[in-house]
Amino acid sequence: MASPPQTQQDDTGPAEVRRRRAEAAKQYQPSRVRLLLVAQAPPDADDRYFYFLDVAQHDWLFRAVARAILPHVELTRTNKASVLAQLRDRGIFLIDLKPDPVDGSDLSPYVPALLDRVAELEPERIILIKADVFRVAYPALAAAGLPVSQVRIPFPSSGRQREFAVAFGRALAGE
Repeated sequence: MASPPQTQQDDTGPAEVRRRRAEAAKQYQPSRVRLLLVAQAPPDADDRYFYFLDVAQHDWLFRAVARAILPHVELTRTNKASVLAQLRDRGIFLIDLKPDPVDGSDLSPYVPALLDRVAELEPERIILIKADVFRVAYPALAAAGLPVSQVRIPFPSSGRQREFAVAFGRALAGE
């Protein structure tokens, strides 16, 4: 899969980074979303994102999700496109509650837009990743009658990978 096109100028402002993220995610959006993962927000580093192919370090969420869903696939720095394609082919898609990196502000203002995006994607199941995402988004998604997991899942950052794997496994099993 080709890398997203590069712009001629070195414009790394928030709008350009948001565009690059959207373009990268679109390449791996399934035609039918079976499982929608909702994370908190993209990383604050402009070169890291779940759907970016050349993430040199701290690609925790991608690696943890891929390990849980594709346990027999070896993850390397060179096969991320292939793994993302396999996730897409299984109907798995990830979006963020907040479109830009977290800045300490309240996440609840982003829930109405999340409900709109979820309605547009029509997922069969929804898993929320990170305690604060669950806290602000679960009540609204459940009240809307959407198929959201009740399992609280921590972010798989350094030291929490095992905790993530157990909780994510429970959510995948339908708890």
